[in-house]
This record gives sequence, structure tokens and C-alpha cells, in this order.
Amino acid sequence: MEEVLTAENEIDLRLTDGRVLKFKKGVKSVDILNKIDRDLSDKAVAVKFNGELIDLTEKLNESGDLEILTVDSPEGMEVYWHTSAHLLAHAVKRLYPDAKLGFGPPVSNGFYYDIDFGECIILEDLYHIESEMKKISERNLSLKREVLKREEAIELFKSLNESYKVEYLEELEDEVTVYRQGDFVDLCKGPHLPSTGRIKNFKLLSIAGAYWRGDERNPMLQRIYGVSYPDKGGLVKYLNLIEEAKKRDHRKIGKELDLFSFHPEAPGFPFWHPKGVIIFNEIINYWSEVHRRENYYEIKTPIILNKELWHRSGHWKNYRENMYFTKIDNKGYAVKPMNCPGGLLFFKEKLWSYKDFPVKFAELGLLHRHEKTGVLHGLFRVRQFTQDDAHVFCLFEQVEEEVTKIIDLVIEIYSTFGFNEYLIELSTKPKKAIGSARDWRLAEECLENALKARDINYKINKGEGAFYGPKIDFHITDCLNRTWQCGTIQVDFSMPKRFKLEYVAKSGSKKRPVMIHRAILGSIERFTGVLIEHYGGDLPLWLAPTQILIIPVSEKHYNYALKIENILRDNNFRVNNDSRNEKVGYKIREGELSKTNYMLIVGDKEEKNETVSVRKRKKGDIGALKLTEFINLIKKERGKKFS
Repeated sequence: MEEVLTAENEIDLRLTDGRVLKFKKGVKSVDILNKIDRDLSDKAVAVKFNGELIDLTEKLNESGDLEILTVDSPEGMEVYWHTSAHLLAHAVKRLYPDAKLGFGPPVSNGFYYDIDFGECIILEDLYHIESEMKKISERNLSLKREVLKREEAIELFKSLNESYKVEYLEELEDEVTVYRQGDFVDLCKGPHLPSTGRIKNFKLLSIAGAYWRGDERNPMLQRIYGVSYPDKGGLVKYLNLIEEAKKRDHRKIGKELDLFSFHPEAPGFPFWHPKGVIIFNEIINYWSEVHRRENYYEIKTPIILNKELWHRSGHWKNYRENMYFTKIDNKGYAVKPMNCPGGLLFFKEKLWSYKDFPVKFAELGLLHRHEKTGVLHGLFRVRQFTQDDAHVFCLFEQVEEEVTKIIDLVIEIYSTFGFNEYLIELSTKPKKAIGSARDWRLAEECLENALKARDINYKINKGEGAFYGPKIDFHITDCLNRTWQCGTIQVDFSMPKRFKLEYVAKSGSKKRPVMIHRAILGSIERFTGVLIEHYGGDLPLWLAPTQILIIPVSEKHYNYALKIENILRDNNFRVNNDSRNEKVGYKIREGELSKTNYMLIVGDKEEKNETVSVRKRKKGDIGALKLTEFINLIKKERGKKFS
């Protein structure tokens, strides 16, 4: 007989659609779903109860807000991929009982698990692990959460010979949670899917090396990457995207188009080739043009600065492991990993008035950061890069307006490069932080108010701010639906205090300004890599290293081709003239492979009529045009930047 609800045993649960339902204390979300929407219960992976992620099988003993998470949401897919990582680890332990587990989190597109196999496995071994994962999935094992005292958990994982888990547990103080599925148990916060049977479509993708806990002094583990989807179509689509991404790999295209290279004599330090320098400079020219329009003063500060400065800024304490050092006249110096301290010194060179604000300094600073060898990745992760920094010094009452202007500028610049979709995150105070709680609260409010003023959707990342202030991060979305973190806006009360910045207020007293740090493209090197992959090397006309290729049909047309080349160069177009003794078809194919935007074929008819036969990349032959007509056409295309 069903128990009658009373004031003592009932709870009110408010759903996201506004409904408030009454249930008995101790009810599980999975049982609620079975009553209110059986179709939804098949898609649900976890719930958010009063803002906290929990399992569908966890009991609810108080009233509150209940949000059902499905695989259609990013948070829901994180749960799906997290459970997939446990499925992978379970299969590994069945096939390699002596293997020792590190950790296996979800990532932006799938999951991975770090494992010490003793002896290295190879790619062919992934097939056998996948087969074992399938067997465990078919058994449809329930995932059961348990809360253990720290000492109990240590004894458990000692008995399982999981030394990495034990090492981690010995640093904790509180109770911990573990999840069991059949004979497998793992240390984990959760939440997870109710059972392994929910994971049917998966693929293990690759193996990489990873230091335990990211420290190169620790043992090297093997990281197995994988992906899974609730439906087979989703998995097939993702695997097709991976194949397309391989074709677009900026390292591959960079080599094919002769844009840049890397050498073992300088790991992580890119060598820019002439064509690559053209792209790099075009990005910078556009950036400078926009910043002049927005009343930024462009400055340059030294690459090497005294050690004392980095103590004052807080980088010595909070960022030292990523810095390079040297000595000059027996005194310690550091190669700058960031532009901020130099900008602060520049600001201090004069006493500013409240009438001067906002004061905007922009700097394309050459930075050096000591990245570990294992994370270096083409232009995406380098040790030397150019950051498009700017520092806006303003009055407190100007902060929200200036942040709003920067947001508008970010959106404009991304749109120019062809990026019209982006995710925005607001990151708050981290554990490793400088400055007062009051300053952090005010800075966070300024950023949040600016986002609300522009009616922008954003996600809050608790504890992920910079050590000196909260920040807004922009993640652009490319043609393969991948996201890249590029832009950032940070409100900083701490640095002006540390550097004792002052201005003369309206009252005549000395006051302290607020500092806004911001970058839009981030690293020019990394952004160039993103552009190359987004366009697959087929860059818009204004960015392309070779915009026009002239192809004379035979030797007797060389003089006419040279005349056209000179006219086009006079109009500031980047032109090549292919005067080799090769067939026209061969030259056209090479022009296509080099991703030239336009090819002009000139022969008897063109010379007689003073025209050019125009071929446009990807569109083919578009007919004969007078040279002036062609120049007017491409001037318009170049002028509007993105096409």
C-alpha cells in the first residue's frame, strides 16, 4: 500500500518548466522520471539538485530545484563521457590486471584515462580493449556510489595495488566517494550514468604520453583517448570530423604551403617563412588599424626585466615555473611571460589626471613561456609567441562601460576573420589569488554587469580566474564545431595597488585607477594556426600569401604577363608570374594546390583584346575580363576583408 504524503515526509521539487511536484522524502530522480516522462528517462543521465550535480539514483531528502540533464546538453555529455572513461578503465583492468590507474576525466570531445601499463601498449591493442568494453557494456552493470572515510579508501586501493590512487588519497582529509560496477571500483566524485549498458557506441582514438599529475618529475603514464555517443550516427559524424580535421591540420598545411617550420635546435620556437610572414603581418596590420580607430596607443616594452619587478607583480610566486631566467651584471632577470608589468611601468612614467581616462595602451608583445615538451603542438602550443595585449586604465565608474566596449570590439574582430559563433565564460576567484575579497567581488560584478548589459549568454567557471583578477574568456567556434579559447578580459584591482599607481582626482587628491587586461586574438601564432585549420588553408583574399597567379600560355605571352604583373603590383596585390615552360593545365593544378585565390590565363586572344581569362579558386573559370574590371572586382573583395 502506497504511503500517504504528510507534512513530515513530503518534499516539494521545482522543475525547470515551473511545475512544483510533491514526493516522499528519499525519492530517487530516476523514479520521478518514470512517473512524469518515460521518454525523458531514456535520455536523462544525471540531475542538478539545488545547483549540484548528482546521480539519478541518489535519494532526495529535502525540497529544492531539480533540473534533468540529458545527453542533449554539454553537462549531460560530460557525465556520459565520464562514465565511458570508467568503462575503459574497467576493460583495461580485466585485460591487464597489473596495470595501475591514474585518472580519467571527460574532455571537450570525449574522454581519456591515464594508465601505467608497466610495458607500453601500442595502437593495435586498442581494438582488444574496445572489445572488452563492449562485453562490459552488454552486461549492463549498475554504477553504485559509496562514501568512504579517507582511511577506508586508502586501505581499499592498497588492496587493489593502485599506488597512484593511494598517493592522491594520502593528501586528502575528508570523506571520499567511490563508484563500483561489477568487480571494478574507482575513486571518483561523479555523477555517473545508472549503468554501463547506456554506452553502446564508442571508439578508442589514440595513445599519448602524460606525466602523472602533469609533473615531468613523475612517472610517464599512457593516456588513452576515446569518444562515445548515445547514437551510432553521432559517433560516425564525429569520426568523420576527425578525418576532416586531419586534412586541415595546420602543421600539414603549413608544410605544404611553405608557411612555417620547427627545428630540433629550437623546440617550441616557430620559424616563419616568407609566405607565413605575409599572413602574420596582415593580421597585425588589421589589428593595428582597428586599435588606432579605437584610440589605443600602441607601445613596446622590453623582453627582459629585472627579477624584482616579477616579485612585485606576483608572477614570481604564482608563475615562476613557466618563466625563463638570465643574469645581467650578476643580477637576476626574467624573460617576460606576460606584458602587464611593462605596461604598468609605462603608465607610471607620468602623473595622469582623471580627465585623461580611460588611458588605453596596446602592445604586440613577444612572450616566452616554459611549456613542457609533451604539450608542444605546432603553432597551438609554443614557447615563444606574440600576444595582442592591451591594458585599459580607468576610473572605477568607467569599468563596466569599457568592458562593454571591449566585448563589442572582440565580436567585431572575430567576425572580420569569419568567426561568428563563440562561447563565453566568466571565471571567478581561484584558490591561488592576490587581492582582497572586496576587490574580487567588485571586479566580478563589473564583468557580469557588462555581459548582462549586452544580453550575452555565458557560463560561470568557479575558481578559474587569473591570480590577480576575474576574467571573461571567449571561445571561438570553427567550421568543424571545435572551440578555441582566444580572447580574455580581466578586471584587476591588485596590480595598481602593488605598483602604487595614482592619478589626480577631480578633488585634487591622489587616487588609484582600475586596470583592465585584455587580449582578443590571444597568441598571434596560435590564432594563425586556428585560421589555417578553419579555412583548410583557403584563406580569404586579404590574408592569402599569393592572391593572384598569372599563367602565360606560351613564351610569346611572357611580356604581356609581365605587364599585367606590374600593374597588379602597383595596385598592391600579391602576385606570382608562372613563366615556366610547362603546360597550362599543369600550372593550373599547381595553382590550385597552392590555394591561390585567382589565376589569370593569358594567351593570343587575351593579349589582342587586352583582357585576362579569370579562374577563381573552387569556382573555376569565370570568363574573360578587362584588367581594370578584374582589379575593381578584387579591390572590393579585398576591402571587405572576410568573404
